[in-house]
Amino acid sequence: MGKSKANSKAAEKKRERLDMEKKMNWRVALVKAANSASDPLENLPSFKKYSKNEVEVEITAERVTDLDKVTQKWLMDLITTNMKKLYEESEWGWKEATKREEMFDDRAWYLIARSTGSEDAGKLLAFAHFRFDMDYDDEVLYLYEIQLEDCVKRKGLGKFMMQVLEIMAFKADMRKIMLTCFKHNPAAQKFFKGSLKYEIDETCPEDDVYEQNDYEIISKFNKRKLAKEKTEGLDLNNCSTATSSLKIKVSTSKAQGIATSSCCNGVHAH
Repeated sequence: MGKSKANSKAAEKKRERLDMEKKMNWRVALVKAANSASDPLENLPSFKKYSKNEVEVEITAERVTDLDKVTQKWLMDLITTNMKKLYEESEWGWKEATKREEMFDDRAWYLIARSTGSEDAGKLLAFAHFRFDMDYDDEVLYLYEIQLEDCVKRKGLGKFMMQVLEIMAFKADMRKIMLTCFKHNPAAQKFFKGSLKYEIDETCPEDDVYEQNDYEIISKFNKRKLAKEKTEGLDLNNCSTATSSLKIKVSTSKAQGIATSSCCNGVHAH
């Protein structure tokens, strides 16, 4: 009897381990599939343009490896202008080399807004740096930065770009979209947590008497995905077939590498 019970427990643990492996393989395959897309906006034509409040722009999603030198310089100039002071006030400080390495990592995607106005057609006006990645065990769209030129701030463009990112994330079946934000940036706090209803993520470190962090990790879940999993349950028996299908798709596209550890490494979206 004792041996039979032990064998039963071992078999149960093995099944649980195999089920978890199937689930993780499925989630990693989703991230690979998202990164293999040639254009995440391809099937979202209505979100490629913004025309409101005297702002006329075209929005594109581009891999960092496809950006020209002029655009890359503008990215660094804008992040420096908008964020250097806030970084200097944080525990990390401003490290240009580290920021440059992060922004031009081969895994980076950029959502870029360019003017379509008659007087300044093609002018670079705003960008969002994001990645499809694994954060701990979750498939996510991680937003590293969203930055706007002063001339288009408070005109709805930033909110529209965030909506585009959320739609892209959930269309790619990511579990959530997440970012980190300085606590001493009240405008960003109000924008993300107030206007866009982002909430403290479960991975956000808690302050205690020994350590107080000057940033928060916040997120918004894919509620449709969560509801589906809750009501129907995740059919793990189908994960293997679906994963194989995704692998075929990835193999015929330009697949990108992914990190399987936490994306939370002091990066901030503001």
